[in-house]
Amino acid sequence: MIKETALFPQQVYQIANDIRDMKIRGAGRIAKAAAEALKIAAESYKGEDLEDFKRYIKEAAKLLTSTRPTAVSLPNAVSWVLKALNTNVNTLQAAREAVINQANSFIQYADQALRKIAEYGEKMLRDGDTVLTHCNSLAAISVIVEAHKKGKKLHVFATETRPMYQGYITSEMLLKEGVNVTLIPESSVRQIIRKVDRVIVGADTVAANGAVVNKIGTSLIALAAHERAVDFFVATETFKFSPYTLIGDIVPIEFRPPSEIVGVDFLKSHPNLRILNPAFDVTPPNYITGIITELGIIPPKAAAIIIEEMYGRPVISSEILGRVEEDIS
Repeated sequence: MIKETALFPQQVYQIANDIRDMKIRGAGRIAKAAAEALKIAAESYKGEDLEDFKRYIKEAAKLLTSTRPTAVSLPNAVSWVLKALNTNVNTLQAAREAVINQANSFIQYADQALRKIAEYGEKMLRDGDTVLTHCNSLAAISVIVEAHKKGKKLHVFATETRPMYQGYITSEMLLKEGVNVTLIPESSVRQIIRKVDRVIVGADTVAANGAVVNKIGTSLIALAAHERAVDFFVATETFKFSPYTLIGDIVPIEFRPPSEIVGVDFLKSHPNLRILNPAFDVTPPNYITGIITELGIIPPKAAAIIIEEMYGRPVISSEILGRVEEDIS
């Protein structure tokens, strides 16, 4: 639980806690929630000083970005909103409105991006295809649902996605849209893959070399698909592309609490048992057929071009930048 103070509205702390505790799941949802939290913070500021407001918003941004280390959509969304403070704002009211407008613009962009991804991605699915998906990606689901709405008869295998079982959510969402779904344990993928025509997953982070960081188990699914020559697509918004990987930053892999895997009583009765619970893994670009974005479908090797065009090239790594910001604050 993140310690609450009187600095921010309770809603901001609630969003931060929900992101950290995975009550808000999925890189796209996390990004939109962070933008919404900054909007709430701006609307609720009670002070009267412009510079104090800027510090206040930056502290809220720091709180939000501390919650989950892997999904780059979180810092990218926060950076999008913080651009408002770099504009020519000379009054508190102008700064407040700029932050609110910038947050709204990100949320609007995220919604539009999903629609474009669905539009481009459904063309990759054929009538009668069997599709496999993993975890709970709104981008991947949007592609499947759009193809279904276009009259394509699909059968979807959705993995359970242990230990948090996000596949249950995916199955429910697809069933509500009338899609034919079978829920499977991810350990069965190598057996099931022979029945699959396409794999579509989401992404938490896309690196400059085209590698994709996504829910643990994704790389094993990609390996099985590669072995059987099954097309493997990643559906993702470009705000999940990591600019810092252009200069060699490694995407940190989050390790979740052991209690997500085994019960507390079991842990207490086996104190010498070590448990590792990585939340993500890395799928190499040579296992990926294409990345479906709101800009179109790109080969993995084009990720660096997209990053440079959208974000430019960072001059220092995120780790060094973090240390500098700590020294300044």
